[in-house]
Amino acid sequence: METLTEVLNLGWIDGRSVLVFVCVFLLFADIWKNRVPRNFPPGPWSLPVLGDLLLVNPAKIHLQLSEFAKKYGNIFSLRLFGERVVILTGYQTVKEALVHNGEDYTGRPVIPLFKDTFANKGLVASNGNKWKQQRRFALHTLRNFGLGKKTLELSIQQESQYLNEAFAQQGKPFNAQLLIHNAVSNIICCLVFGDRYEYSDKQYQTILQEMNELVYLEGGVWAQIFNMLPWLMKRLPGPHQRIFALTYKILDFMKIKVREHREDFDPSSPRDYIDCFLAEMGEVCVEDPDSGFDLENLCLCTLDLFAAGTETTATTLHWGLLYMIYYPHIQEKVQAEIDAVVGSSKQPSMTDRENMPYTDAVIHEIQRMGNILPLNVPRTANKDTTLGEYTIPKGTMILSVLHSVLHDESMWETPHTFNPQHFLDKDGKFRRREAFMPFSAGKRVCLGEPLARMELFLFFTSLLQRFSFSAPKGEEPTLEDKSGATRCPKPYRLCAVPR
Repeated sequence: METLTEVLNLGWIDGRSVLVFVCVFLLFADIWKNRVPRNFPPGPWSLPVLGDLLLVNPAKIHLQLSEFAKKYGNIFSLRLFGERVVILTGYQTVKEALVHNGEDYTGRPVIPLFKDTFANKGLVASNGNKWKQQRRFALHTLRNFGLGKKTLELSIQQESQYLNEAFAQQGKPFNAQLLIHNAVSNIICCLVFGDRYEYSDKQYQTILQEMNELVYLEGGVWAQIFNMLPWLMKRLPGPHQRIFALTYKILDFMKIKVREHREDFDPSSPRDYIDCFLAEMGEVCVEDPDSGFDLENLCLCTLDLFAAGTETTATTLHWGLLYMIYYPHIQEKVQAEIDAVVGSSKQPSMTDRENMPYTDAVIHEIQRMGNILPLNVPRTANKDTTLGEYTIPKGTMILSVLHSVLHDESMWETPHTFNPQHFLDKDGKFRRREAFMPFSAGKRVCLGEPLARMELFLFFTSLLQRFSFSAPKGEEPTLEDKSGATRCPKPYRLCAVPR
């Protein structure tokens, strides 16, 4: 009996020793993995494994990063997304990195949350030759189908009429978010799928609602925890599992569209982006297998175009109507300019914009204050490089904080106030501003910028030409946001009164 007890005790001691050894090993492995070179940007002391997760509030992280910059400077570092990240704040710093040294920072990181689905695929997450080929192809194809041309303007004008009719049918206070998303998404859908969807299409409404939910969850704390501990969180239930379910559901929608196109594909008469991609697959993929022209990448590129072409512009318009409700005197000045330049019977067109400096300034200020992508899309350093006085190793993730650019106190007269005068000179003419970077900058600037600019002007002016917007009686509008992967207004209702 004594011998057995000794053996059990020995086994217990050995088990405890193994546990201690494993914990110490993991601790040192984490320290080794996240070690930084000499002259790396400074930052707060980070916890093992968790990094700086406990220091940040995902809903307010863009504001917190500006506070960190006051302590550590415009170039500093944090442990986020499971690795050491260099944070860039302020116009001059972001411009130096993305514009002056743009070739050094064109890479995309592989973030654990998206590793299995998007790693080095699609338009947003791809790198190197694959990214260059896909971006060049997308730009060329979308231009062929009207991007920046009169033909696309006519489509947006037509969709604006449909949206106006939908607003007119409400007859009572309503939340306009889904209608706006549907209208904006129809433009990119026509370019990519060759289809538009009625506002009464329940199946499509579900897709848009699920995309909105996905965007919100991607910016939440559960997503951050997953990125810190992917090996553990993959096996645990929680809201992060909903992210995967929604992603695959929306991706399945893209796969259906691709399959439908393949069934009646005519290479001699391409109808949209998907058809052009299918034609390119046969010509390019044999010569350059790393170009990304395959069915899996087609589905992911289609998803990228659909999501990016819907979410940011629709959310900006949603902010725009909220600002018009919040500042009725600005709404009245916009409507007075629309009445003077366009009138009430003709639809606004892009040729009107140069004669509508105040309206143009208001739209730009909506983009600046709406601040849809406050953290920008992460990048990585393509090689060992330097920025300012600091060393940035190859592969380091970079966050260029667009919020800090759009609210840079050295670049804007009243950076924290909604003020269309930011974009008007002393004579009331429109003026461009260097620190206006809502579409990012440099080599990976948003490829849909021309489309977004056209949509924002035509949808916004068409709505304000037709309606006056106000809050429902007894409901006070708030400019507080609901932040996820993008920054959007908290849900609100409005009254659209025909003019």
